[in-house]
Amino acid sequence: MTGLLVAVAIWPAVLYAALVLVIVAAIIVVSALLGERHRGPERGIPYESGIKPAGPLPKRLSVEFYQVALFFVIFDLEAVFIFAWAVNARRLGWAGYVEIVVFVVLLFAGLVYLWKTGGLDWGASGRRRHRRRPAEAALAARPKRLREDGP
Repeated sequence: MTGLLVAVAIWPAVLYAALVLVIVAAIIVVSALLGERHRGPERGIPYESGIKPAGPLPKRLSVEFYQVALFFVIFDLEAVFIFAWAVNARRLGWAGYVEIVVFVVLLFAGLVYLWKTGGLDWGASGRRRHRRRPAEAALAARPKRLREDGP
């Protein structure tokens, strides 16, 4: 009896999945049968937005550009959450206040982590500092008698 109840409960999902597969297969078959076929020499030339390339590609963007964009999205999203809390602060009461304090502390901890790991150091001075750090760490890890004698 329970097998019958399960079958009755899930038949709409099974029917839906079957219909989706049939429709996808039909779209692929119709596209293959009715689609245009071009076999000219232009077919293999890469282009972007239909414009033929006029020269070499521009210089690639640095990783710092993407880091700034990612940090902006993360911290901007956090500002939206804080604004939503501020709008409903009285209704949320002390429980909401504790939650937003924990949220802001975690956000601040993330910012401190980025700062300490050098995620916010851009430019030549930041790069030089990061290249120097592993050597300084290796030197500090040596026993004291070896540090005084040199390498």
